[in-house]
Amino acid sequence: MSNFRTEFLKYALACGVLEFGEFTLKSGRVSPYFFNTGLFDTGKRLRILGEYYARAIVKAGLEFDMLFGPAYKGIPLVSAIAIAFSAAHDRDVAWAFDRKEAKSYGEGGIFVGAPLKGRVLIVDDVISAGTSARRARDLILHENAEIAGMAIALDRQERGQGEVSAVAEVQDLLGAPVISISDLDHLLVFVAEHPDLAEHLPQVERYRAQYGA
Repeated sequence: MSNFRTEFLKYALACGVLEFGEFTLKSGRVSPYFFNTGLFDTGKRLRILGEYYARAIVKAGLEFDMLFGPAYKGIPLVSAIAIAFSAAHDRDVAWAFDRKEAKSYGEGGIFVGAPLKGRVLIVDDVISAGTSARRARDLILHENAEIAGMAIALDRQERGQGEVSAVAEVQDLLGAPVISISDLDHLLVFVAEHPDLAEHLPQVERYRAQYGA
């Protein structure tokens, strides 16, 4: 398991972002684990999260010109990642996010930040139904920009609407790759290697057998 992916799971667990138990997801599936990026809820936590995203993006070799964070969760994510690129990778990256409703006063419009142009990398936390990705795709293409890909924190590696994974469905939708900081493969190894978490391993394995892509 690559080191930064292991570190990320440890950090998510320490922050309460990664939990084990019984959780009903938006899909209606009952999962033995839950990942809530909203709990990276301090300046330090958000800074470190941005650094992990930046490392994953660099490792994947994605070529992009700017970052786009779909409202609402994508807003702090895209800001943190842009800061991480500046601080740790000496790259000044433009970023933008959308409003849920267009603003009719002041500068107006639906976007905040840099104009959408060139190769745009979408940033989100996880992929479920792909609704956020679809809206982001439509907004980017409407501005005559190109979709470079999508970066998420955790790939649950579950089936989406059909037999392929939700991530594979979004990749097909975007026509571009989706990369993650970590995924279920890494999570299973992480749980198996930690005695305090080992009791949860059978439930996670059963869940994967039932819903895995």
